[in-house]
Amino acid sequence: MARFKIKERMERFFEDMDYFLLIPVLLLTVIGLYVMNLVMQSGYGAGEYPSNFIKQFGAAIFGMFLALIICLIEPPTLKLMAWFVYAASIVLLLVVRFDGYSLAALTGADSWLMLPLIGSFQPSELAKIGIAMVSSHYFCKMKEGELDYKKGFAMIFLVFAIPILFIYRQPDFGTALVIVVMFATMLFVWGLDWKYILGLSLGAFALFAFLWNFSFSPYMKNRILSLVFPDQDLTEGYHLEQALQAIAMGGISGKQSDATAYVPVKESDFIYSAVSEYLGMIGTTSLIILISIFIIRAIYLAYKVQEMDYYGSYLMMGLTAVMAFHFIENMGMNVGLLPITGIPLPFLSSGGTAMVVNYFSLGLMLNISMEYKSYKS
Repeated sequence: MARFKIKERMERFFEDMDYFLLIPVLLLTVIGLYVMNLVMQSGYGAGEYPSNFIKQFGAAIFGMFLALIICLIEPPTLKLMAWFVYAASIVLLLVVRFDGYSLAALTGADSWLMLPLIGSFQPSELAKIGIAMVSSHYFCKMKEGELDYKKGFAMIFLVFAIPILFIYRQPDFGTALVIVVMFATMLFVWGLDWKYILGLSLGAFALFAFLWNFSFSPYMKNRILSLVFPDQDLTEGYHLEQALQAIAMGGISGKQSDATAYVPVKESDFIYSAVSEYLGMIGTTSLIILISIFIIRAIYLAYKVQEMDYYGSYLMMGLTAVMAFHFIENMGMNVGLLPITGIPLPFLSSGGTAMVVNYFSLGLMLNISMEYKSYKS
């Protein structure tokens, strides 16, 4: 991999910046903050308005600066940082079990810490990045023949299994599923033989059946069943019905009256319905176009970066898989196409942790892209 110094990167910063990644995210953030201000002004979200909106705005600004700083970090330093990010997330996930602070009554899962100065923090969000960074190291070593498959896959299994176990026990099935999707995506991109993919798929179905019968709580089952049988869970059915009403209320360019649809968790899980309500079909179409540009560009770069370094390619694809799953699941559940989960819409939903971590991911993606441009020049 090409080496660069921070001074040299700063001199070429604007020339090497990948605007096909950056601009869509900045526009998504602007849309999110605009809609979030209207939503919180209506009484949604934790805390009092406007302080809750100011916190969201501050998280976005901090995330942007963090992403730009990460752009300047040398690749070897990023690889070293991966272990600190992963280790920190594991420690924090362990602390969640014993810290005595819980939002389970509100969110359905004990996934949060209360940290000094920072406030509430969700370690599982940080864990996604740590897992992607560390597992990419082992995938890369196996691809380059520096690590045998048995040892490599054993290490990768541990990297994924430890945080998934902690997260599933919270219980946060949605986030655990996101990590499983990331694993499947990275495994596919790495080049696993189709017969193994088929075997793993059958194993996944068998595991799902086992978990359904012996592990899933009634709460989890109802969320899945409510997709097929809307009357199965009156609460979930009500959430979806209200979200659909909000989407319909927006029309072409946004609501034309002062009436506001009441959608539970409108500031987070159902922020897509709020975008439709306030900005109409124009707003949601713009959202989908921006998301598509971002995801397609990221996948293209993950493919091209293989010329330079497998590590960057796998990391790019892992982070992209997480983002794509969040986008698809959140928008899908808002329109009744996918089960309702607590998965937020990246760069739009309320939550300082998610906003900062999403920009952390963006910073890594921009770093890889900029290093690739430097390699090609």
